[in-house]
Amino acid sequence: MSALLLGLLMSSAAQYRAIDSCLAAPDNAWNYRTRSCGAAPSGPVDRVYVDKSDHWLAAYRGGVIIREFRVSLGRGGLAAKVRDGDNRVPEGIYTITDHNPASAYHLSLRIGYPTPEQSAEAAAKGIRPGGDIFIHGLPNGLERLGSKQQRYDWTAGCIALTDPEMDWLFRAVADGTPIEIRQ
Repeated sequence: MSALLLGLLMSSAAQYRAIDSCLAAPDNAWNYRTRSCGAAPSGPVDRVYVDKSDHWLAAYRGGVIIREFRVSLGRGGLAAKVRDGDNRVPEGIYTITDHNPASAYHLSLRIGYPTPEQSAEAAAKGIRPGGDIFIHGLPNGLERLGSKQQRYDWTAGCIALTDPEMDWLFRAVADGTPIEIRQ
């Protein structure tokens, strides 16, 4: 293995350790831009934005980003969800419709996909649009993966965070909060 590749792997491992160490304290947040640990903001979120191309989720309050996350997406690629089973994340403007504290994925927030328009479009094509799209944490029992889950897109069309980040988002986002998902 080349020294450069070994160095990159070691720096990635060190960064994952730093992220997970930061997030181990419930009042901390990892800043993915500055690669630093700081205090997690408190209070409600009034808008969520996901940029699929950048694997980035931003939580807003009053038009200002108050927290950012690196996310894993669906293993079906970055294209917009078209049909049930394509393992893609949908694109559009939705709302958070439900909080599930008993999720198989360490808490989850249901995204209101499909919209009536997306359902009608799928029906016109003779396909099922799918559903059960969530923002969620890691599969229960696999929390030890921590921030390493960000290395791959592994979900069946959902948006995944680390468990500590999901704890914060679950508390900060109310049902009815708008979420915009774009590529």
